[in-house]
Amino acid sequence: MSTTASMRAVSKDRFARLFLLAGIALLAIGFASAFVHAPEKVALTVRCVGIGGLLLFAVRRPSLMTWTFLAMIAGIELGIDAPHLAAQVRLPGDLFLRFIRMIVAPLLFATITTGIAGHNELKSIGRVALKALVFFEVVTTLGLIIGVVAMNLSGAGWGVTLPASIESAQPASAAAPQTWQQIILNLFPNNLAEAVAQNQILQVAIFSILFGSALAMISEPKRKPLVDVLQSLVEVMFQLTRFIMYLAPLAAGAAIAYTVGNTGIATLLPLVKLVGTYYVALTAFGLFVLTPTLVLFRVPVRKFIAAVGEPAAVGFATTTSEAALPLAMERMEEFGVPRWIVSFVIPTGYSFNMTGGSVYLSMAAIFVGQAAGMHLAFGRQLAIVLVLMAASKGIAGVPRASLVVLLATASAVHLPTAPILLILGVDTLMDMGRTMMNVVGNCAAAAVIGRTESPAAS
Repeated sequence: MSTTASMRAVSKDRFARLFLLAGIALLAIGFASAFVHAPEKVALTVRCVGIGGLLLFAVRRPSLMTWTFLAMIAGIELGIDAPHLAAQVRLPGDLFLRFIRMIVAPLLFATITTGIAGHNELKSIGRVALKALVFFEVVTTLGLIIGVVAMNLSGAGWGVTLPASIESAQPASAAAPQTWQQIILNLFPNNLAEAVAQNQILQVAIFSILFGSALAMISEPKRKPLVDVLQSLVEVMFQLTRFIMYLAPLAAGAAIAYTVGNTGIATLLPLVKLVGTYYVALTAFGLFVLTPTLVLFRVPVRKFIAAVGEPAAVGFATTTSEAALPLAMERMEEFGVPRWIVSFVIPTGYSFNMTGGSVYLSMAAIFVGQAAGMHLAFGRQLAIVLVLMAASKGIAGVPRASLVVLLATASAVHLPTAPILLILGVDTLMDMGRTMMNVVGNCAAAAVIGRTESPAAS
């Protein structure tokens, strides 16, 4: 009986893989046919059949990541073939982000507070904070170096012709880099309500640490009733997260459809080399920085990839790390990282982790110089890296932070700012990978630090 069941399972798995391969092949043919002037109806039919194959795969191998990527492909198809309709489907994505923002503050408050007060980890907070900052600083610096190397090898900026409208345009002035006093001051909220209203994740986390520390210092009989209530709140918020995540595939598909429908694919073709170089550099960053780091600290890589897959897919599709925050925390806790570490390290990464952004920033800075016909010597490129290291601190959670840092860097090292507007044409495509890598970097930090604090974890 068990042998028969096993054979059926193998057969089902083979059929699922067949549907996956057939769907990918048909989609590739359908999209490629658009560039060889094949009949539009034929190309559309082939792509729809390919999506049908992926749908059958998703039905046989259901998971949030599978459904999310299927929805993204369907969204691309909708954006190409019905751009006017695609431009009207922004609601699911916006609604999903509102749901996420609704639960982030109470989730962080409850998990951090119970982690400190409920598990007596008050003495460990300072040590974990130092480890987190060192981790983010090291991987961010390596990301900057990889971005510079990738652009020097590909030369994606050479030969790019700047349109007249871009050459004459003046971008918004760069915001002045924050001083170290401003960075420290911005860690602390004026009040909790303001921090929640402005989605200042790190400020909410700081308040929660202080509240949890104060709670941990009072007597057990007085502390226990509130800790029990907060423990129940944690479970409720995780359950609510599971409900909201059912909307993630629809939100992802709608976001992709809206982007493609508004910008189009053809307008992005001149910068394909830059986008391709960026994703190759991200792959190199994952292979040569994150993977060795996980191996060095004896974090099981395959198990980690399986755990981080869904939150990374959500971040990739929505281009916002915030959307993946609750799911990332839940998956890392399931992975074996203690809750108090997860609830402290991952929110900290939202202000100090630029793993994906660091690769983007150094690449974009070199691209600007190449597009302007400038040959940047080693010393100039080193100066760019040093300025980026300083300018990117404490702003990972700021909207369009990468653009602000890029403008500030261009001004500091005397690069022209006009080519930056050209990069904005493909910024959304690159932001998908940037956000995904930031999510993975946050999870990797939690896994590594969890391993050093609790060797039996994971």
